[in-house]
Amino acid sequence: MSHIIFYEQPVPLNKDEHKNLCIKIADDLYSFSRKTNSVPLAGVEFALAAKEYCIVFTKAAELIIPVALLGLRNDENLFVGHDNRWDAHYIPAFVRRYPFILAETDQEKDKKTVCIDQTFAGLGTDGRPLFTQNGEPSEFLNNAIKFLQDYQAQYQRTEIFVNRLKDLELFTEIRAQVQLPNGQSLTMGGLLGIDENKLLQLERTKALELFRSGELSWVYAHLLSMSNMQKLGERLVKKDQIPS
Repeated sequence: MSHIIFYEQPVPLNKDEHKNLCIKIADDLYSFSRKTNSVPLAGVEFALAAKEYCIVFTKAAELIIPVALLGLRNDENLFVGHDNRWDAHYIPAFVRRYPFILAETDQEKDKKTVCIDQTFAGLGTDGRPLFTQNGEPSEFLNNAIKFLQDYQAQYQRTEIFVNRLKDLELFTEIRAQVQLPNGQSLTMGGLLGIDENKLLQLERTKALELFRSGELSWVYAHLLSMSNMQKLGERLVKKDQIPS
């Protein structure tokens, strides 16, 4: 199985091997996400995410992926505190689905299998059971699987959105810059944003198509979210002032 962000030892969920395991639900179990400065976002999340995160687009090989910026330096998530709690009202679905994931295994390349990260701190004998005494998926696990399936569908829907933006040639390279109180500035390159001037110059039929698809609201959520970049700098200053 290929490496996936957050997941150190993802294995297929098995009712025999994992029949006695439970998932602990707590607010202080986000240490798994401490060393990432961005996570993918689905378009349907933009409206809520834009209130707290800066939403940009990044290139991954031939793909362009929308992400929520979580930090300004490599391997640093400014939304997870020393207490391992997530410091924001909205938590991206990419984070909330952990420790579960739909992934291809070495045995079944063309099929998505429900997997779980064995290194998750909340995995043990206390909490929400994964399976019933009869070996059937518990209500908790069924809800988790439904969440994974919904996420997968939204991820595919977001790919369509991104491809539409590419076809309309609306992407432009951006350099995110934050001015810190001490006079230092931090710059992040390799990012893409939507060019609002090009958006306003779209042909009527193409603009109408973007509007009727519901994706125009996603575009403006992204544009509005850029004002959160400076807030990331404020989080960084606050974190550096707190003793480790």
